Amino acid sequence: MSKPDFPLDADDVLIFAGQIARLAPSDAEWVRRLWLEMLRARASEAELLAARSGRQPATDDRGEPLDDHLAQVALDTAEWLRTLWEVGYMGAGNFRSQPRSAFPSIDLEDVRKSSLFLRIRQGKHALPFPPPTRRGMPWHELLEGPEQTHAVDAEILRDETGRPLAAIIEGCAEWQVIDETTDQREFVVQHRGKGPTYRLWLNDDFTGDLQRLAPSSTCNISRQERGGFHSYTLEWSDEAGHTQLVALRAVTWERAESEAQHWLATTHPDRYGRIRFARCEA
Repeated sequence: MSKPDFPLDADDVLIFAGQIARLAPSDAEWVRRLWLEMLRARASEAELLAARSGRQPATDDRGEPLDDHLAQVALDTAEWLRTLWEVGYMGAGNFRSQPRSAFPSIDLEDVRKSSLFLRIRQGKHALPFPPPTRRGMPWHELLEGPEQTHAVDAEILRDETGRPLAAIIEGCAEWQVIDETTDQREFVVQHRGKGPTYRLWLNDDFTGDLQRLAPSSTCNISRQERGGFHSYTLEWSDEAGHTQLVALRAVTWERAESEAQHWLATTHPDRYGRIRFARCEA
């Protein structure tokens, strides 16, 4: 039989990844999508076969295990490279560039130190908008970490009438003031009108405490079972009361919530982090 009659081994998959990077941008996108679907299909097939047989995962022609971890690393790497290709190292919204003519050069230090790659490896998407910064560095923990109180350097900028214009928090001047108390010590702020809202308490010495506010509304994620497979759907209601059903690419509750958060960040960035999700069995 010819070589196309046999499954691709791990080396072939990596070779294809390099060849995709050299394609013209108009061809690279749809070829990359086919490549990603192939990786997902291989990972799903390995999981199903292992679950049905109770045996160890299949091996390649050199006896090396093609386990789920390796497949997931390949998927995460593809997502990382796609993001670097589309938005560069600085993230969407910071320094937009024209379509690239050459793939970004990546070395070992880029892999080891990339917060974007670490984020993707944790099952999270790259944010479609810049997160708050702390002393010039992305502050993802503030967006998605525990709802704890952070000690911060902060001050409020006001106009000539005393009305608050903006807040400077940890050197970031892109905070909007949504509300303030009568004693002018407590504020509700939001970063660039996107993402969660926060409560800011100010002291007299340009320090204070910042805490993310808990989500104020709830959306349902429904799980359905058909033919032994599960599918997940987000039930989204807009301000007019219209309900939209959003299919989520997920196989677990955790990944379904991650996909729902990504959809929210992309389509309704002002609501990102302000919605809690309830799990429902359809």
